[in-house]
This record gives sequence, structure tokens and C-alpha cells, in this order.
Amino acid sequence: MIELLRPDLKWSVSSAPAAAVGWRICEPEEPYRAQAKPRLLDQVRAAIRMRHYSYRTEQAYVGWIRRYILFHRKRHPKEMGKQEISQFLTSLAVDRRVAASTQNQALAALLFLYQDVLDCDPGWIDDIVRAKRPRRLPVVLTAAEVDALLAELSGVAWMIAMLLYGSGLRLMECLRLRVKDIDMARREITVREGKGDKDRVTMLPAAIVEPLPRHLVRVRTIHERDLRAGEAGVMLPAALVTKYPTAGREWGWQWVFPASAISTDPRSGARRRHHLHETVAQRAIRAARQGAGIAKPVGPHTLRHCFATHLLEAGYDIRTVQELLGHRDVSTTMIYTHVLNRGGLAVQSPADHLSRRRPR
Repeated sequence: MIELLRPDLKWSVSSAPAAAVGWRICEPEEPYRAQAKPRLLDQVRAAIRMRHYSYRTEQAYVGWIRRYILFHRKRHPKEMGKQEISQFLTSLAVDRRVAASTQNQALAALLFLYQDVLDCDPGWIDDIVRAKRPRRLPVVLTAAEVDALLAELSGVAWMIAMLLYGSGLRLMECLRLRVKDIDMARREITVREGKGDKDRVTMLPAAIVEPLPRHLVRVRTIHERDLRAGEAGVMLPAALVTKYPTAGREWGWQWVFPASAISTDPRSGARRRHHLHETVAQRAIRAARQGAGIAKPVGPHTLRHCFATHLLEAGYDIRTVQELLGHRDVSTTMIYTHVLNRGGLAVQSPADHLSRRRPR
């Protein structure tokens, strides 16, 4: 007996001579069951991952959509529209007094829900009032203040702060650096998947060329210990884990600043070593500001502002600084200073002008 299966029906043909072959329909062993439709928030997660948005964006969007549903007492978003969105955004601005950027992020999450998940007619969306985001000048330290701040740091925190100031990296760009992204011979750093999912190249400060290899030796020791323990390799971007199954265990893909403990990947559920959490650098820089006696509010991103401003003050062209920062529009770079087109062929990191003070 030869059986040909289909999900809902079973066809069979006997092994009798060809002239006597007969076909008959057999009842399926189990009734065919359609898959249950995923829950709304699971649909949101799937739509975000299909578009390759970051995990942080996924967390933010899912969080705002959940708050929106709870605000309207668990009504389904398909039953709501422009009026309910306006009520939610008004409550954020009036009752919770959130910043304009926070309010616009909530609006972006809701628009994503209606346009990309529920596939609703977006004709009414243009009528929703968006919060006007204020234009603020960044806090910038003097070179002496940066020097005093870095003198209060040591070890990994010092190296992170030096890269933020000496290379103009964003905090998460720094923490997501992999060993292969640092070219010691050319003194370059390749920033992968920066803001807007763009790559760029920036300089490696001369002040960190000596201590960084010693740090990588310690990181390699941790990596080899993880290999002996049979831990999963580091997270790889997109589908590289399918194309190169063993790449996550190779040295070049390891984080430059790994976390101190193994953790569980929130998407795959695999246990692996993630990169250092951003709060480690934030707390260290905050404590260094207090130790240096600096009255200005200082965070990790302040050092990126200092990088751009000090380069422009040194006479480097604003478009060169724009490329180093990874800004899409030169008008974003122009917020630092009105100095334009003052030349400069080669770029030297502002960190190279500091005193050669080493971390404790």
C-alpha cells in the first residue's frame, strides 16, 4: 500500500496490477487544526523584527502600546482611533508632564501599530498634533575639565570614557564594539550598525593604543574560559548565525567590553555573555564628575559633544566632523559651533592633546 498525504485528506492506492488500480479517500487520522492567531503584542514584535529594528526599539514600542491599551481599559486598538490617541498623548503631556521627545516616541509607536501591524487607513494620522521638540544646546566641557574627569576614572571605565571623547562614539556604539572592529595598525575604529543602521570609520586615540591590547588579553582569557565551559558564543547580527554557525565563538566577534557574568538572550533564550551594561559607564562617569568637582551636568554623551566641539575649535572642517560623528545632515553638526570651512586635511584625536596620565 502506497499512501500520499495531504494535511486535510489521505489518498491511498493499492499495489494491484495497473488495470485494477483504484483510488479512494481515507478519513484524516486527526482533524486539521488552523494555527491560532498570535496575540496583538506578539504581532507587534514580529513586525518589528521583520523590519530589523533594534531590541531597544522593540522594548519601547511594545511598552507604549501596552500603556495605550491599559489607558483605555483594555479596549482593542481596532475599536479606537484618532480621538483615543489624542486623549492618551494629552494625558502624557498634562498629567505625567513627559518631555516632547517622549511624547513623540509614544506617537511613533502607535502609528507603527496602526499602519504596519493593524494595516488601518492612515488618512487621519496627519491630523494628530505632534509635540514641538525644543532646540537645546549641548553641555560641553573644556579640555581641562575633560582631563580632570578622566583622571578620576580607571580601568574599563577609563577606556570607555576615552573612546567616547577621543573617537566621538555614542555609548552603545562603544559597548557594542567587537574585537575585529578595531584596527590597531591603522588606528581606526569601524562602527557597525550605528544610529540609523549605518557604518562609519573614526579614529583610535593614540592615548589608548598602549592600554587597549592589555585589556584585550584579559578579555581573551574570559573568552577561552567560556569556550571550555561550553557556553554559547556571542550574539551575531541578523542571520549570520545560520550562515556561519561557529562565528559566535570566534575571537574576532567577541565584545571588546564583555559583561562580568553570563546572561540569557531576551530574544533567543540562549545563555551567553553579553556586552557591558550601559549603566556601568553612566554611574562611573557620574561619580567621576563629582570627584572632579565639575558643576555641569555630565553623562557619557557629554564626551561626544566635547569631541565634536573641540575638533571644530581646533580648525577641522565641519563636514569632516560630520562624517566622524555619523550625522546624516550637516545641520545637526552645526549645533556645536558656527565655525565653518576652516580646512584640515588629517584629523588628530583631541584625546592626543591631553596629558599622558595613565589610569590607576
